[in-house]
Amino acid sequence: MRFMLILKSNKDSEAGKMPSEESIAAMVKYNQEQAKAGILIDAAGLYPSSKGARIRFSTGGKKTVIDGPFTESKELVAGYWIIEVKSLEEAIEWAKRSPVAPNGPDQETDIEVREFIAFE
Repeated sequence: MRFMLILKSNKDSEAGKMPSEESIAAMVKYNQEQAKAGILIDAAGLYPSSKGARIRFSTGGKKTVIDGPFTESKELVAGYWIIEVKSLEEAIEWAKRSPVAPNGPDQETDIEVREFIAFE
C-alpha cells in the first residue's frame, strides 16, 4: 500500500524561514531510516505558497491563474513523503516517528496520512 505523508505548513514555513541545521539533520536521518527500511519512494520540502500559483477551473471552462501567497488557505503543504508499507497503521507509525518541528518545538504542525488509489 502506498501512502503520502503530508507535512502541513505553519507560519514560519509560509514566511520562507528555513528550518534550523539541527532540524534538517534530524529530517535527513529520518529519511535515511525510511530508505534503510525499504519503504521510502520520494520525499521533498516545498517552497512557501508565495512562490507558487493556483489554477481555478470554473464552470464554462474558464481557467484563472491565482498567484501565491494563498493567505485565505488554512492548510497548505510544506513537504511530503511517499512511502510503501503494509497498512494504514504502519504508515501512521512512521508518521509519528517524524522529527517534525521544522522551526522549533514551539511550532505546531500536522502530518496527514493519505493512501494512494491503486488503479489496476
